[in-house]
Amino acid sequence: MTRRTAWLFPGQGAQRRGMGRDLFDRYPEAMAAADRILGFSVRELCLGDAGERLTDTRYLQPALFVVNELTRRAYAAREPAPDFLAGHSLGEYNALLAADAFDFETGLALVARRGELMGRATGGAMTAVVGPGAARIADLLAEAGLGDVDLANLNSAEQVVLSGPAESLRRAAGAVTAAGAGRCVPLRVSAAFHSRYMADAAREFAAFLDGFELRDPRLPVIANVTARPYRPGEVRRLLAAQVHSAVRWSESMRHLLARGVDRIAEQGPGRVLTGLWDAAVKDAANGPAPAPRRAAGGDPAPPAAGAAPPAVGAAADAAPGTGPASAPSPAAGSATPLADRPAEGVPGPTAERLGSAAFRADYGVRYAYLAGSMYKGIASTELVARMGRAGLLGYFGTGGLRMERIEAAIAALRAELGPGGGFGMNLLHALHDPALEEATVRLFLRHGVRFVEASGFTQPTRALVLYRLSGAHRDGAGRAVAPNRLLAKVSRPEVATAFMEPAPEALVRGLLADGLLTAAEAGAGRALPLAGEVCAEADSGGHTDAAVAYTLMPAMTDLRDRIVAERGYPDGIRVGAAGGLGAPESLAAAFVLGADFVVTGSVNQCTPQAGTSDAVKDLLAQADVQDTGYAPAGDMFEIGARVQVLRRGTLFAARANKLYQAYRRYDGLEAIDAKLRRTIEEGWFRRDLEQVWKETREYHLRAGRPQEVERAERDPKHRMALVFRWYFVHSTRTAMRGDPAERVNYQIHTGPAIGAFNRFAAGTALADWRNRHVDAVAEALMAGAAEVLRDRFSSLGR
Repeated sequence: MTRRTAWLFPGQGAQRRGMGRDLFDRYPEAMAAADRILGFSVRELCLGDAGERLTDTRYLQPALFVVNELTRRAYAAREPAPDFLAGHSLGEYNALLAADAFDFETGLALVARRGELMGRATGGAMTAVVGPGAARIADLLAEAGLGDVDLANLNSAEQVVLSGPAESLRRAAGAVTAAGAGRCVPLRVSAAFHSRYMADAAREFAAFLDGFELRDPRLPVIANVTARPYRPGEVRRLLAAQVHSAVRWSESMRHLLARGVDRIAEQGPGRVLTGLWDAAVKDAANGPAPAPRRAAGGDPAPPAAGAAPPAVGAAADAAPGTGPASAPSPAAGSATPLADRPAEGVPGPTAERLGSAAFRADYGVRYAYLAGSMYKGIASTELVARMGRAGLLGYFGTGGLRMERIEAAIAALRAELGPGGGFGMNLLHALHDPALEEATVRLFLRHGVRFVEASGFTQPTRALVLYRLSGAHRDGAGRAVAPNRLLAKVSRPEVATAFMEPAPEALVRGLLADGLLTAAEAGAGRALPLAGEVCAEADSGGHTDAAVAYTLMPAMTDLRDRIVAERGYPDGIRVGAAGGLGAPESLAAAFVLGADFVVTGSVNQCTPQAGTSDAVKDLLAQADVQDTGYAPAGDMFEIGARVQVLRRGTLFAARANKLYQAYRRYDGLEAIDAKLRRTIEEGWFRRDLEQVWKETREYHLRAGRPQEVERAERDPKHRMALVFRWYFVHSTRTAMRGDPAERVNYQIHTGPAIGAFNRFAAGTALADWRNRHVDAVAEALMAGAAEVLRDRFSSLGR
């Protein structure tokens, strides 16, 4: 087996007086450049430091950067280049320099500014937790109600660094000591580094980065923020995010082990990182790390990784953060993709290469995998942010939310993920309210939302065209391009056709006439599909046409191929798959059927990040594949549209269907027979129908829809429909609240995928939904799909 090596660069905490003594005279040009750029003598700082500036972040960071780089130069003169590079916090800049992402002088300018911004920050503190119970720190923080403390450094199972307000850290230390989980060591830092409290510094640093040329690394560099190699175009975004995100070191080391690395060389003044590597190796020999647990405030706890930690000082620079700790990466050798053909000699698909490489690049994701939206914020900001921090993308569930709540969600995601962070928003078709639809799109455009998932649409609308074509233009080569990525979820070929064709000319002309599109945007739009991504949605939770994936996917890909050939779109159209994706075998089948990407839904509702009640998650975690049924859709009640819901543990589906039957049979509330009316009022609604109408009437008047009230007072059947719709709103609200008295009425949108995932997770840490972090679900499904494909290929003699 080929041996693989990695060079590791330490961060703040590895410094010592006298570091670099044997190196400075060997590289006089580098030392002269450093002194000129920094305005002080690195030699004097490291060898003398009478004023103890070596403990000051503003001076220490650039000095350590210089010593790390000179150590690398000396080592590289006698050793071959490594296969991978990684650096702990500040050390990541050395790793990027070694990979030629920027030159030495640029690196010095960056770390000097970084040190200045971090040194200027005040008002917080950091504490290292060392001991066998450190991996449980997230649970201890949650139990103590310390939601304002972030996990800054996830170094190993026995070393975690906390960041946050000083008083909260004192309380955290007390909780750790009381639980016998280890000892707490306050760190000598001026602020809560690598945490949410560094968001302002991160924004300033992002603006500073814009003034420099940053190249893609020539060698794989593991990023602290994602614990995965940098992808094209990510250097600027991830360096800015690193300032306020956790250093996911133990996960980074597991990733190197999974990629076959068996030898490391620490390039710096000490052996701090060598101890963490040894801990990771020891842990890997003892079996896979358990699934991560949720930290206080929704932040991820560190996955258990290594044993014996190095000196506590190693944690100082890689302080606090809100970065996620995702599930362990698949073992080395677990499969490789379909749309991306494996390189010669590679044994089969890997999770990172399943699906379309162009899709991964355009969406800025590690996997061709998205977490779809779930209405009323069930696909929450916490869920979407966790996906973004893991190098993945999710869509916030805007359906049924007020505009101010949607705007607040966008602001929260921007603050959490930084200026370049990836996230998407859902646009649910407002059949009876096109003005709401357009107002939502204008909000997205005002805030620069680049990814939108369109669901429930049966034809293009003015709002969709406005979103897609805003900013469309011809590039220098004359190619039509659009900055806004629109993903349309469809289940019928005729609807897919409308999204694969250019925007309808009548809608384009209307937007032109209203001054909402320019002539240049309209012209470019005529050479583009309305949706660059079309997702074939088979039978799924929520609204469904009960389509079958095995027949729907080939129809969609054939349609796509024909339209792209006819239109000559420069970037084609990507077709994805959704619905029923709850087990690795299901994802593998989707990729075999030609999916460029996959979108999950039901499985994400049963995660700690989902914005619904624990009671709902408990029910979902017990479901099997046969435990779902169909019910009328509350928002399209009158036309008989259906949603798929959980049937086990709730009577919602049966009651909702009987309400629809009553609506079809009777002309108004007064016509309902006495027995059925008594059952509805006393057993289902627990209030009389006139009281429900009074509440409904007041709601529509407050919402500025008096026409609904006027129509209902003229038309008894419409009044009955509005009263019955109340039950659908009520059943959703009680489920999301987890009201135990209303459990039989819970409306829980889900498909059989949740039962498939429960079967897949049985007997593992993921059997408990509290361990099913949304990114861990993604990792498990994608790694499993790759393994399924590898095994199938092997059985066929490939």
